[in-house]
Amino acid sequence: MKERIIDHINDPEKLEQLYRDDKNAFESGFEEVYSQNEGSELLKYWKIRLDYNKMPEKTRKANLTDIFVMISACFTAGFLIKIPDIFNVGLTDFIFYAKHAGIIVFSGLSIYVAWTNKVFDIKRIALIMMAYLLLTLYVNLLPPVEDSDSINLAYIHLPLLMWFIYGLVFIDLNLKDKAKRIEYIRYNGDLAILMAVMVIAGGILTGITIGLFDAIGINIENFYMKNIVVVGAVSVPIVATFIIKNYTTLTNKIAPVIANIFSPLVLLSATVYLTVLVISGKDLYNDREFLLIFNIMLLGVMAVIVFSVSETSTNRKKKFNELILFVLSVITVIIDLIALSAIFYRLSTFGITPNRLAVLGSNILILGNLALLIIDLYKVNFKKALIKEVEVTIAKYLPVYLIWILFVVFGFPLIFGMR
Repeated sequence: MKERIIDHINDPEKLEQLYRDDKNAFESGFEEVYSQNEGSELLKYWKIRLDYNKMPEKTRKANLTDIFVMISACFTAGFLIKIPDIFNVGLTDFIFYAKHAGIIVFSGLSIYVAWTNKVFDIKRIALIMMAYLLLTLYVNLLPPVEDSDSINLAYIHLPLLMWFIYGLVFIDLNLKDKAKRIEYIRYNGDLAILMAVMVIAGGILTGITIGLFDAIGINIENFYMKNIVVVGAVSVPIVATFIIKNYTTLTNKIAPVIANIFSPLVLLSATVYLTVLVISGKDLYNDREFLLIFNIMLLGVMAVIVFSVSETSTNRKKKFNELILFVLSVITVIIDLIALSAIFYRLSTFGITPNRLAVLGSNILILGNLALLIIDLYKVNFKKALIKEVEVTIAKYLPVYLIWILFVVFGFPLIFGMR
């Protein structure tokens, strides 16, 4: 989009057409073009116009059709998640949900987003349905066991694979447009925040409802948890997406504030944690549970960095946040290197297992991603590069994660069997 804006920098009609064709991509590319051509009167007008569009405005009413589709998607996901209670599927609840929970959640999301994106092309719909059907078939061909590391890793990574497939639906199967990938990453940050708020509110409602019925001698806890809570859990992402799509002013206000607060706090926590780790003399190399928690923390910090980058790019007062993100990335690389040293030690001492190989692969991928982010954030802080370049790097790196996830989901069961 950036190149197309430059090509038509003096053509008002063409710029308007580019904006109408893809507003998000236009806004993303415009910032860099404007920074290099601030003398253009036409671009000054567009700068004022785009800034005005970002100002708080009255929340528009949601379309009734969108509401109907959203409710239908919730009911579909709710029905699918209740299949073990309705039909005899011959699987334990653990195995059924391990196999199907990710597919069910993202199928509901895909139904709603495909509608809002107006994906009515038969070929595209067929591709989406084929992807879901093939994955459902594959996961049901896996042995229904609970004690196989390779199978359990496939189950764990399957929702991540579904996240990528859902992302294709979200970006309207447009693999070339990096701006759409960036929009998807930003959407996930907004989604996480809204889901957290909704879960807290739902927890309060659940406690009040069960308490009220207990007060009159009726115990509804088992019924409520097995029906209302379970169906509500798979509906939360769909409802949150509906809010993001229809009430953008709300999410645009909340997400940057959360990012601004969390980045310094996570940096402080990570720094203190590393300091205490050195002082305490904790044996990271022989404590398997501690290493697992260490890696979970690493993934969490990485997620915060990615989310904060996407939100910082929309914040005008961002110099402090950019520096925080640079330092946090450096600290996270140190954490990752410590984790990798422990993983290599355990591999050389105890041999290769599916779990160790999976953790090794994910840590190496994160290290590579962090190295690229550090280079970009260094340029942002000390070479006057734009923060949006960091977003582009994140978007470009996504296929690398996808390749690894595909390998774990399809390769591990073949390589390690039932180990």
